[in-house]
Formats: sequence, C-alpha cells, structure tokens
Amino acid sequence: MIKSVFNNKSILITGGTGSFGFNFAKEILLKYKPKKIVIYSRDEYKQYKMQNSEIFKRFINNKNQSNSLRFFIGDIRDKDRLKFAVKDNIDYVIHASALKQVPTCEYNPFEAVKTNILGAQNLIDVCLDSDVKKIIALSTDKAASPINLYGASKLTSDKLFIAANYYKGKKDIKFSVVRYGNVMGSR
Repeated sequence: MIKSVFNNKSILITGGTGSFGFNFAKEILLKYKPKKIVIYSRDEYKQYKMQNSEIFKRFINNKNQSNSLRFFIGDIRDKDRLKFAVKDNIDYVIHASALKQVPTCEYNPFEAVKTNILGAQNLIDVCLDSDVKKIIALSTDKAASPINLYGASKLTSDKLFIAANYYKGKKDIKFSVVRYGNVMGSR
C-alpha cells in the first residue's frame, strides 16, 4: 500500500451521509488508518443508517478505534456548527454537501443559493480561521457550462473555493475543487 496522506489525519466530510460521502468514508476506513473521520450531515436518519451499517459498526464498536468515527448533525448554512465541527484538529475537509437535484434547485432557487453558495462561503471562512490544511470541494459536470441553477450555483461555489487560495495570505492551507460527474452507484 502506498503511504497515504490520510493516515493519522482527521477528516471532516460535509454531506457525509450522501452517496459519495458514505463510500468515501468507507474506503478511507478500510484502506487507511485515519486518526478520525467526522461525518457532518443534516440528515439524522441517514446518520442512523450509516452508524448501523455493518462496515461502520465495526469501527464504532472497536475499542481501539472508538474515536475514529464521529457523527455531527449540522447544516453547512450554520457557520457556528461548522466552527464546532472543525475546531477539534481537523486536517482535511472533503466538501460533498450540496443541493444536487436539478428540479429541486429550479423550484427552490433561494435554498439552492443558501446551501451551494452561502454554505460554501461559510465553510471557506471557517477553514480559514482554523488549522485545516486542505479542503477538497466536490463539484459537478453540470458546472462546466451551466444551463440551470444547480450548475450555476456549483460553478459559483467552485470559484469561491479557488479564490480562497488568494485570500489565505501566508496561511498553510490549500483549497481545491474536483469535478464529480454521474457515475455508477451515485444518485
């Protein structure tokens, strides 16, 4: 196994109970030895299901790794809750939280902006005020040439994360964006 940047690191996953967050957390736990993974999600039912899935129960019930997996109820719109989530020595943030359904964003444009743009800004601000070293924001293929609000809001979010690299000053922090298209197993 190649030495991983995830070994002995604390990782916060926003939208951690979504299809990407769930599978990413599972892969990290199975392949590496993180110090801690924090699942940050506003969906208590999905957190309950995740905690009770066989793979995650193994890590929750392991006395040697009892602190390696934590679950936080929270919304990226809530800056204070985000501050609380990153204050405990988080090294990396994987930002997978967003309103992702095109019809939902079209019908609820203010909510799409609050989550996908203002929530992204909240996360950037909180990370700039913390000891987080790296933030990777998931984007979408729909942000490449947006024709709907979902794509436009994610393009705006992408630009905020990239611009944060210019606002960090001499702080040792890096903001990145990766495009995540429709892949097998995702919703």
